[in-house]
Amino acid sequence: MSLLEIDDVVVQFGGVTAVDGASFAAGAGRITGLIGPNGAGKTTCFNVISGLQRPTKGAVRFDGRTVTSMPVHRRSKRGMGRTFQRLEAFGSLSVRDNVRVAFDIHRGVTGLVRPAAANVDALLERVGIAAYARERADAIPTGTARLLELARCLAGDPKMLLLDEPSSGLDEAETDAFGELLAGLAAEGRGILMVEHDMDLVMTVCDEIHVLDFGRVIASGAPADIRSDRRVQEAYLGYSEDAADDAEASTGDADPADTRHDLPPVAAELSEVPR
Repeated sequence: MSLLEIDDVVVQFGGVTAVDGASFAAGAGRITGLIGPNGAGKTTCFNVISGLQRPTKGAVRFDGRTVTSMPVHRRSKRGMGRTFQRLEAFGSLSVRDNVRVAFDIHRGVTGLVRPAAANVDALLERVGIAAYARERADAIPTGTARLLELARCLAGDPKMLLLDEPSSGLDEAETDAFGELLAGLAAEGRGILMVEHDMDLVMTVCDEIHVLDFGRVIASGAPADIRSDRRVQEAYLGYSEDAADDAEASTGDADPADTRHDLPPVAAELSEVPR
């Protein structure tokens, strides 16, 4: 059984259908990607999964239980953690205090009796931002703030991580290190579902990828299968590999080294529009 299952979810805003019968799953110990072009419904799906948006139709099951009507805080208590596309740190607090607050909230009264300072510092070290521990959260680079959000999420020891554009703001070296961090978290048995537009990262770290277009899942599978899928090519690039081959054959200009059918390594223009 998958740790997280989304079954025939529909979300409508008036006459607009943002998610149209989407069904997909994410397993424990695996990194699952949720990708798609601008306005595909990815963030809306995340809102449904985390409890911020009630679906018009369909169900969400987490850890063997239907949670479709469960409020956000109860999903969090059951082991669901989320980061957001828009940074949500407490800007006036230090990086360390941001994570400490998250620990205290999840530990409740126990956190007042047994301070979590050692745990906070260990977590900052793990995500690679220990050097910024005393800096104000509103004064650190965007990439570092993304890692801060991940550290706060991990403070609750979640079974499932929902990461919305987690590598935004990271440079190439930081992105490589981030990919290794994700692999380590999955190796601990955590499920990871991430919306991400860095296709190099997605294709490198994900075990499975689901592709949304106009609110529908148009493809699911391993990275190699997704990269070569005609429907995905059309959704991202506006044409299919078959059409490109036909055009080349008609002009006699076929190039065996042509890789236009590959997904773009960087797709900043596909940035999700929050719903």
